Amino acid sequence: MTVTYDYAGRVVLVTGGTRGIGAGIADAFRSAGADVVVCGRNPADVPGFVQADVRDPDSVDRLVGGLRRLDVVVNNAGGTPSAPLHGTSPRLHARIIELNLTAPLLVAQRAYPLLAASRGSVVMIGSSSGARPSPGTAAYGAAKAGLHHLSACLAAEWAPDVRVNTVVVGLVEDASDHYGQAGPGSGAAGLSGDGGI
Repeated sequence: MTVTYDYAGRVVLVTGGTRGIGAGIADAFRSAGADVVVCGRNPADVPGFVQADVRDPDSVDRLVGGLRRLDVVVNNAGGTPSAPLHGTSPRLHARIIELNLTAPLLVAQRAYPLLAASRGSVVMIGSSSGARPSPGTAAYGAAKAGLHHLSACLAAEWAPDVRVNTVVVGLVEDASDHYGQAGPGSGAAGLSGDGGI
C-alpha cells in the first residue's frame, strides 16, 4: 500500500536539508507539493535554500523572520565526528551538544508563533545513539537523548496548538559516518556487540 500526502500550500522548513537525510526529507515534501525551505551553513544549489547557522540566534531569527507562514519544521541539522571522551576537547563536546540539542530547541522556539498560527508540527530527527551507547558518541548520544526528552516536553507544553515528535531513522551511510573507524561501509560495525555493558 502506498500512502500519499498532499502538502500543497504548506510551508516546510528542513534544517540541514542540503544533503543526506535532510535532502531526502526535503525532496519528499516537495514531491507532496509543499513549498520547502532548506537551510545550511554553506551555500548550496538546492531549491528554497537559505543560508543560516541554526546554532546562532540572530541567524535563526533572520531565517524564521523571512517566512510568512510555516506548517512544519524538521529539525534535521546535526551529526558528529567520532569523539572519544578521553582526548577530545571540552570545546568540541560543547559544540556537538549545541548542534544536536540546543539548536533544535532554538529553531523550535523561534518558529513557535508561526507554527501555532497554522496548527503545525515539529519533527525532531533523533538517533539510536540517544538510547544505545556506542564508542566515540558520548556527547552526541547525550545530546540526542536530551533531544528525545525535549520533544516530549514540547509536545506536552505546546499541545494542542503544535504537535512535536521525534523520528529515529536508523543507520544511514553518508559522509558523516561516525559509528566505525574502518571508513565507508563500516557504519554498523561500531554498534555490534553489547558496548561493554
